[in-house]
Amino acid sequence: MTEEDKYALKELLRGVGVFLGASAVFIIIMLVLAKVASGDKPINSASFEVVDTYKGCDIVRYAPHQVAEYKYFLYCENNK
Repeated sequence: MTEEDKYALKELLRGVGVFLGASAVFIIIMLVLAKVASGDKPINSASFEVVDTYKGCDIVRYAPHQVAEYKYFLYCENNK
């Protein structure tokens, strides 16, 4: 291997290292931005509504993120 080949290999490896480092930084930034953008938003009380009762428990309707989709669950207080 000549000195010129060693120099070329060294430059190639340096370029690959810079590319991998820049790619890693870009991916980390994108993951952080995605986490911040999809972070848990505070739930306001308007998204919950008691719609009925069943065996002493409240049937609560929940509208996540104010979309036209409802989820229901039972809420029972244990006062024993």
